[in-house]
Amino acid sequence: MTLQIPDTLVEPVIRLALTEDLGRAGDLTSLACVPQDARLRVSWTARQPGVLAGLACARLALHALAPDARFEALVEDGQRVGAGQALARADAPARAILSSERTGLNLMGRLSGIATLTRAYVDAVAGTGARITDTRKTTPGLRHLEKYAVRCGGGVNHRFGLDDAILIKDNHVAACGGVRPAMERARAAAGHLVTIELEVDSLDQLEDALPLAPDVIMLDNFSLGDLRAAVALAAGRVILEASGGVRLETVRDIAETGVQVISVGALTHSAPGLDIGLDAA
Repeated sequence: MTLQIPDTLVEPVIRLALTEDLGRAGDLTSLACVPQDARLRVSWTARQPGVLAGLACARLALHALAPDARFEALVEDGQRVGAGQALARADAPARAILSSERTGLNLMGRLSGIATLTRAYVDAVAGTGARITDTRKTTPGLRHLEKYAVRCGGGVNHRFGLDDAILIKDNHVAACGGVRPAMERARAAAGHLVTIELEVDSLDQLEDALPLAPDVIMLDNFSLGDLRAAVALAAGRVILEASGGVRLETVRDIAETGVQVISVGALTHSAPGLDIGLDAA
């Protein structure tokens, strides 16, 4: 399956980033040093191995300043790339290339880093049946792009925001006066397509939650032993999501307990950027 995010979702981010970088006077260096009619042929190259995501960011940043620039993608988002591999090339006015360079590289490097880390987690649980998902621990304003990058890495998306699913956590339970009233109110308010997830932090809470029939139960910071016990207790009646403190070194052991979903905040809040460069051809 070819992965692609619509340009209309990326363009507002590109415009904001270019506005931040160009400021009130534009690219002073390029305006001073580069002739207006100069052109450049360039290529974007991976400087380390990883998984590509966000190639459209480079294209749209360039086209925002030079709509007639010739841009050719050489790989697709979601593809593994090697160190030294060319990702795209372009022929365009030199000033446009130089002024848009950092915006495209920043976003593509960030998103490719997320895709690369996600792929490592997905590979680590291969064969277990568990799915790796992200969280809402994303960069403000970039959530839709970062969650797209998770998909490029083979992961799946948790809810995008507070408005597309009900997730009852410990503070909600405290505010409602208990798990049962929280679930009853959620069930009464939810539309037929709205998923209800309930967080529990002990096996006793899980036992209390199962008769309430949420769609998903989040097992928060459970030990491996308690995860196995939870899977046995649920007996396939509900989707179980393991969450909290998941690391690459532990995710395989967590998956082998039998939980169906493992949520990993690190995919978006701790992924190192992938080193990508732009060089004159």
